[in-house]
Amino acid sequence: MPRRTARTSRTPRADRPAPAAAPPPAAACPCGLPASYGECCGALHAGKAAAPTAERLMRSRYAAFAAGDAAYLLRTWAAATRPPELDLDPEVRWTGLDILGRTGGSAFHAEGTVEFRARYRLRGQDGEQRENSRFVREGGLWVYVEALA
Repeated sequence: MPRRTARTSRTPRADRPAPAAAPPPAAACPCGLPASYGECCGALHAGKAAAPTAERLMRSRYAAFAAGDAAYLLRTWAAATRPPELDLDPEVRWTGLDILGRTGGSAFHAEGTVEFRARYRLRGQDGEQRENSRFVREGGLWVYVEALA
């Protein structure tokens, strides 16, 4: 499974590949919606818009993993469960996202869940991560809280 861990220092290592870069604004958005990155998750990553639903936040967080945007991931993580830093594995290449289910999480809810399958490639091997994530509103904005069992 790909590494997504918190750590207290960021020491660059010469033996690791460079982190992923954000897609160009006109490229297809990694989240899977039929829009360009600049019009979709890129706008959320840049702080030009906020996710209106828990699912859109989930999609934008997946796109942030694909783009190597740890700062966005930390900004959209609930204060009570947010790690001090995030160490993304630069060898992981995220290759697709499927939303499997959701509860709540609309403009009319204060919390919700999103069950998803995220596909990746690591050291020549395909893999997937399945999770049912819990989201709540904090200061009016959707934030990720935790993975549910």
